Amino acid sequence: MANNAVLPVALQNKLMSAKNTSSGIFSATSFKYLRNLIFFLFLFRVTRKSFYTLRGNGVVGTLRNGYAYIRILFYSLFLRAPGVRGQVDKQVAETLTKLEAKLAPQTPGLIRYTGLPKQGWSPDQVRAELDKLAGMDHTKWEDGRVSGAVYHGGDELLELQTTAFGRFAVANPIHPDVFPGVRKMEAEVVAMVLALFNAPEGGAGVTTSGGTESILMACLSARQKAYVERRVTEPEMIIPETAHAAFNKACQYFGIKLHTVPCPAPNYQVHIPSVRRLINPNTVLLVGSAPNFPHGIVDEIPALSRLAVKYKIPLHVDCCLGSFVIAFLKRAGYPSPYEDQGGFDFRLPGVTSISVDTHKYGFAPKGNSVVLYRNRTMRAYQYFILPNWSGGVYASPSIAGSRPGALIAGCWTSLMAMGEAGYIDSCHQIIAAAKTLEQAIREHPTLSSALQVLGQPMVSVVAWTSKVPEVDIYDVADELSAKGWHLNALQSPAAMHVAFTVPTAAAVEKLVADLVTVVEQEKAKAEERRRQGQKVERKKGDAAALYGVAGSIPDKSIVNRLAEGFLDTLYLA
Repeated sequence: MANNAVLPVALQNKLMSAKNTSSGIFSATSFKYLRNLIFFLFLFRVTRKSFYTLRGNGVVGTLRNGYAYIRILFYSLFLRAPGVRGQVDKQVAETLTKLEAKLAPQTPGLIRYTGLPKQGWSPDQVRAELDKLAGMDHTKWEDGRVSGAVYHGGDELLELQTTAFGRFAVANPIHPDVFPGVRKMEAEVVAMVLALFNAPEGGAGVTTSGGTESILMACLSARQKAYVERRVTEPEMIIPETAHAAFNKACQYFGIKLHTVPCPAPNYQVHIPSVRRLINPNTVLLVGSAPNFPHGIVDEIPALSRLAVKYKIPLHVDCCLGSFVIAFLKRAGYPSPYEDQGGFDFRLPGVTSISVDTHKYGFAPKGNSVVLYRNRTMRAYQYFILPNWSGGVYASPSIAGSRPGALIAGCWTSLMAMGEAGYIDSCHQIIAAAKTLEQAIREHPTLSSALQVLGQPMVSVVAWTSKVPEVDIYDVADELSAKGWHLNALQSPAAMHVAFTVPTAAAVEKLVADLVTVVEQEKAKAEERRRQGQKVERKKGDAAALYGVAGSIPDKSIVNRLAEGFLDTLYLA
């Protein structure tokens, strides 16, 4: 029948009752199925995460991480207790006051300028003030007493760079039609560095403001690649614990979960089995250093490459520090890392990106680096393009919009002026100095009895620690600082290092002599304490105080406050 209206009323009521009953059953059943599905998906998600956590860290590692979390939690509560908090605040304030007096002193003869002059200064006035600022007391990098920091290629190169700055002071690569020379130089810088690191046909790259931006761009590219190609919405990255802090910064900026892998003694290289266990469907990037900053050790890049190929995950090799030294080791007659296994660069099939600082051992002006990719597709993932902006189509290759063309010109000038012969010669000087220090620590009677080189350094960095309790490595660092050296203190393990440059290489014999003197003094102090039969309280210097605190307490909030205070001090006018 077409219409229920012709049916008897009683029959219509029965049909409506049946319809309502079936509709109710359907609704209740649907809700039940939906509820069960949601619960199943939640349970699957938790189980999946738990599985990868247990597989990556192991049962013992997972329990250890849980214990560490609880320990930090209780220690944080302890630091917030009324009596303790007041003492902590007092100590932090005193430390920051000393830091301010050291970094931003009120120097006689130097006037503080916190507003624009009513009338612009004459050129002579500006030059006179610049001379005063350049003459402020500082660690004498010119005498080779600074680890890294200043990568000086010589006065003649500096003059050429100054000329390049003058010619391209107003240049901006965001306008290639206005400054075609800068576009040409930038492309050639990228091409030259690609060739140094054995990029395949189709390799690509971008210049950046420094190693941190190069690393940020490589991490962003990997994240975007995983999202576009695999729809990964919860990206994860695996790095050695010795990897540069820029990788941590990238994870914080770009919302990437970070896994750090131990680099155990005696080699201090990334532990490959731990990397393998941590790989999961959300992994977007593997990382290795060549070499790392703390210890100057080259990770097992061939092993990481094999993992990258097997699991189809990008591998980034951080060569920011090694740069033009590691690239020229073989040509300079020194062993080059993993030559028998394919090397450490694009010759390995798993390597998809490399960061290289041209402003380090390329001797370019500060503010220059290059991030390299195996192909243009990888590079395109770091691009920012806005096609529908009211100001027109906007596109930039990296973080910056406008960029200083003068820096690109200075970089191109440096590479062309040095040439292969110049870089081979600087490689000789730097590696010879590093080997001299390493050999002294291993073989000199005074040094070998108290100190120990970390791992097997192959490039420009030599790190060492103390192997006897009477010689505190941070006391050694402070005593060397008192003698005018500006070296780097490390933690986990407690150690120090020097990154050799051309100026530092010329001062290596003086460094060895001062290191011997300091170790002998520390031994003599310990012997005097033993002779007197009493423990004499040691006066802690800056390194000993800071890293003693950082290494002894689980909660790092105090160290964070000191670091924030340090950064604030930099902007005291």
